[in-house]
Amino acid sequence: MANVLRGSTAQATDAPAEATLERARSVATLLDESVRIPILGYRVGLDPILGVAPISGDVVAAVVSLYIVYAGVQIGVPKRKIAWMLGRIGVDLAVGSIPVVGTLVDAVWKNNKRNVAVIESHVESA
Repeated sequence: MANVLRGSTAQATDAPAEATLERARSVATLLDESVRIPILGYRVGLDPILGVAPISGDVVAAVVSLYIVYAGVQIGVPKRKIAWMLGRIGVDLAVGSIPVVGTLVDAVWKNNKRNVAVIESHVESA
């Protein structure tokens, strides 16, 4: 499976895993880096933008973040790593619910990119 994701020749059975990982990357980019702040050149995503709406915005972002965990389960990431990914989402939800500070933490921490990195490291080690 790792060969498919590094760009070498693909087997038919690895195509679904590759597509799942690519969708997870897309969701992470949407939530963590989809909008460029013009003057600063820094990228933020929908996660901190949704976090402006107290609690409800963070809940919506957490629910969307669960897709990345689902992708990890589909690809076969071990349960221990899945638990860490869920823990990150829980911490992100809790801290993100704090007005102003939570939004700033969401903009910097980029939790979803970290969770995708867990999936990628699992795939590369397989």
